[in-house]
Amino acid sequence: MKKLMLACAATALISTGAMAQSTVVTTTTGTGHAAVQIEPEYRTKIRTYVTEHKVRPVETREKIVVGQPLPREVELESVPADWGPSLTKYRYVYSGERVMLVDPSTRTVVQEID
Repeated sequence: MKKLMLACAATALISTGAMAQSTVVTTTTGTGHAAVQIEPEYRTKIRTYVTEHKVRPVETREKIVVGQPLPREVELESVPADWGPSLTKYRYVYSGERVMLVDPSTRTVVQEID
């Protein structure tokens, strides 16, 4: 019985540790758009990446807003793997001191990282 309880406790600890490593949480807003919540440590990694790699900001006529699609002329950049495995399905643009995560299938901005 003790071995069974220890095994269950070890399994619970391992699964909790795996969940704690999650980069993002995706929820759906009342408007039907996905809202992406990024943990603070990954926000820092993203800002550091943009600064260290001297990513050139894009210029657009329209303001880039979460929940709205980007104009077709805006080039989307691939998300680096070190931003976290949950983010690699997105693309990004850097504009006005902000990194905007974009769903590449709809070109909709899903998160702003300032």
